[in-house]
Amino acid sequence: MAGDEKDGYYCSICGGIPPDRIKTKRVLIDGKETGIDHLDFIFENVKQLQLTDGSAISGEIMKRVSEFNYVPTKKVAVYAEALLKEYRQWEKEHA
Repeated sequence: MAGDEKDGYYCSICGGIPPDRIKTKRVLIDGKETGIDHLDFIFENVKQLQLTDGSAISGEIMKRVSEFNYVPTKKVAVYAEALLKEYRQWEKEHA
């Protein structure tokens, strides 16, 4: 890794994002592994809302996921279902 806070961090080999700086998680959505950026950050923010209703939770997750990621209009429901499932798993691991 090269760079610093002032100039930004980059891979000294390829010039891309250093592996330790990647914040993208992979989630199985509609049978395909899909990268979702800032997922832990999103889940932490949703958890702070202390929601219990699954549709309210998935709505908040989708609102935040859409800020950082492209979600195809035709796949919103599929994304919401997969991300709620992923959130429930994340919640167990971070209890």
